[in-house]
Amino acid sequence: MEPYPLQGVYAAETSGVAELQPELFAERSEQYARRVLDAVASAAAAANVQCATAYASSGSPSASIVEIASKEKCDLIVMASHGRRGLEGFLLGSETQKVLTHSSIPVLVYR
Repeated sequence: MEPYPLQGVYAAETSGVAELQPELFAERSEQYARRVLDAVASAAAAANVQCATAYASSGSPSASIVEIASKEKCDLIVMASHGRRGLEGFLLGSETQKVLTHSSIPVLVYR
């Protein structure tokens, strides 16, 4: 998750009406991450696939992904591309591209 923005306050969720202080922002960010990660873990369990999840707050998501995958001795990192076609289809998301560039662990890019 991205850390709390340094300038101003943050409009939470998609409603854009709630202004959050850093502590509440961190709490809500972690709650959201846990919901997403729990859903992934449940889907993996239902498919009888071993799965471990991790949560980190960082200004560099790609660095955190590579660091955690290395620390946990993962044998594969799976990431999504934007799924665009044409000229844009040649470009991956910037974080995906950074993970591909900096990871010594194989990366599977799903489109």
